[in-house]
Amino acid sequence: MSGGTDKTLVVALSGGIGGAKLALGLSRVLPASDLLVVANTGDDFEHLGLAISPDLDTLMYTLAGLDDPQRGWGRREETWTFMAALAALGGETWFQLGDGDLATHVERTRRLAAETLSVITADLCRRQGIAARLLPMSDDKVRTRLRTDEGWLDFQDYFVRRRCAPVVRELAYQGAATARPQPAVLAALRDPRLRAVVICPSNPFVSIEPMLAIADLRRAIAACAAPVLAISPIIGGRAVKGPTAKLMSELGMPVSAGAVAQRYRGLLDGYVLDHADAGAATALDIPVTVTHTLMTTLADRERLARDVLAAADALGRVTA
Repeated sequence: MSGGTDKTLVVALSGGIGGAKLALGLSRVLPASDLLVVANTGDDFEHLGLAISPDLDTLMYTLAGLDDPQRGWGRREETWTFMAALAALGGETWFQLGDGDLATHVERTRRLAAETLSVITADLCRRQGIAARLLPMSDDKVRTRLRTDEGWLDFQDYFVRRRCAPVVRELAYQGAATARPQPAVLAALRDPRLRAVVICPSNPFVSIEPMLAIADLRRAIAACAAPVLAISPIIGGRAVKGPTAKLMSELGMPVSAGAVAQRYRGLLDGYVLDHADAGAATALDIPVTVTHTLMTTLADRERLARDVLAAADALGRVTA
């Protein structure tokens, strides 16, 4: 590990909304050629005959400046003619697809007959003016499933249709045992220019662990020569957004920033948490950076990105 100027490449592992905020911050403080964002595809699913990649699309829309800041998902200034027509015909409307978002899914589905998800994603990003690289964790199918008090549920059934109401007892990542990491991601983790691996403040269970369940990807992260840092998605005992805190409680874990760090044990060289959780720093056996991790403005996203990179560089200097 080295903090030298030859180390410029940053690999960021991200889910949707929370991770996308930091990914945007990183994209604004790094040259585009120095950032690779790796998206969770464990919550991908097929709906209405379409291949839908929610986290990948949230990241794409965010990096393109097309995201809806109010909802946190989908495209801004969206229209809903398709959904209204579908409802009038008695179709399924529990998963909302805006008209502009629908075009993404239609085009992706059409092209998947002959191309990989990675190739399609790269082209969609280019057409939307995204300079940084955005790739799925794998071109193979991995699906997050949850064992609940109502039985096993696919992720979108749990998250959207049931609004996270069922009590979760166990998670499984179907297909992860045979899935192959995206080759360019593995190459980046072996690149001598690698400066840091950043685990964004996404839900550890449904956004990050589907990636880590791919054995070759987890091994590559653990073996990489650069510092690996995670940013806590928990602030003051609460999740900023989504079911992270609920899942932690139901799975018998304390709802704390420290518990998330323990979830990533064996991978991390450093951890970033909020001032509200500064007391947890002494209980962790890795270097901890305490800063403001709540990202409500664009300036917050950029500032946290700089703080994370500074923490990585400090670790690189220590271990070089």
